[in-house]
Amino acid sequence: MKRNEFARNLASGTFDLIVLDVLRDGPSYGYGIIKRILDQSGQAIRWREGTLYPVLHRLEQRGFLAGSWQGTPGGRQRRYYRLTATGQRCWREQRDQWRAFSLGVNLLLGH
Repeated sequence: MKRNEFARNLASGTFDLIVLDVLRDGPSYGYGIIKRILDQSGQAIRWREGTLYPVLHRLEQRGFLAGSWQGTPGGRQRRYYRLTATGQRCWREQRDQWRAFSLGVNLLLGH
């Protein structure tokens, strides 16, 4: 398996958790979420809109996020997403599962 393929497969299982975690800091819109992911990951995770928007739509359909259109007078409308109470619970569950899993993998790899 090529390195890029491994990284893509590994990353795809964390998309929901990453978005939920970023939105714990408060509501944001697409570009703002992408920028937060880049900044908070130390530039290690670089998403494009084509990665983010399907995740946002799926999370919104499942009731984990709520979206609303906002804008300034005469300005551009943006869809802002925020965590719901259900999303907050999902984030906690996924975070705990991630921590247990990553601890196990790190123990296996000798770290």
